[in-house]
Amino acid sequence: MLQFKDVTRRFGDKAAVDSASFSIDRSAFIGVIGRSGAGKSTLLRMMNRLTEASAGEILFEGTNVLSLQGAAKRGWQSQCAMIFQQFNLVPRMDVASNVLHGILNRRSTLSTMFSLWPEADILRALDILDRLGIAEQAAKRAEALSGGQQQRVAIARALMQDPRVILADEPIASLDPMNAQVVMDTLRRIHEEDGRMVIANLHTLDTARRYCDRVIGMRDGRIVFDGTPEQLSTGVARDIYGADASFNEAATSTAITAPDTSADEQYAEAMLG
Repeated sequence: MLQFKDVTRRFGDKAAVDSASFSIDRSAFIGVIGRSGAGKSTLLRMMNRLTEASAGEILFEGTNVLSLQGAAKRGWQSQCAMIFQQFNLVPRMDVASNVLHGILNRRSTLSTMFSLWPEADILRALDILDRLGIAEQAAKRAEALSGGQQQRVAIARALMQDPRVILADEPIASLDPMNAQVVMDTLRRIHEEDGRMVIANLHTLDTARRYCDRVIGMRDGRIVFDGTPEQLSTGVARDIYGADASFNEAATSTAITAPDTSADEQYAEAMLG
């Protein structure tokens, strides 16, 4: 379904993504992990065409999405929905309208200006909110919701597009553990029930192990691991995060408290939970 072929993005003389190559032959839940600045966000933004690649190809069902222009590019962006860490909602707008904004590019300028939505679209937006457990928030301003609720509104907006692929760029980085679990459970359920491909940038190994079918590890713009969650060993974690990585970056919020544990054992405990 999806192929990255030597995809590179340079900013001056620095390669944010350096010759990334991998293929996904079926709908799956993919986690992309690595330290801040590893190139995870740039990888997703190139796929969605929010950032242009410097070289390479991204093929989806045989079409190089990097070559699409105009209406074809906008059509691809509808099929490849993006969810952001900071939600990207309109704070003073009601929740239902934020969800309906997922199909703005299918509406005329006039209907958009006057918020004229067909009844079928409104009912569909409400159905999606109900599916995500926040239908009762439909009339509230987005800014009145909790962070976890706002992220579910952002997911609902993405579902409104009826995409083939959902890209989630650090979707739980700004959430507390309880809301983070709700959001990740939601994304996993959407993958399983709808058969949609989900690719999510994640900070922690424990989250990747729990939710992902496959994990791609990045370091300094390069892919250094591509395998199953079960293959995320301590050695692999060192390759991805580096021996000097902090425990929080590496993958777990579990405190290391044993005073007589060696540094290497502490590292392994932090990596493997």
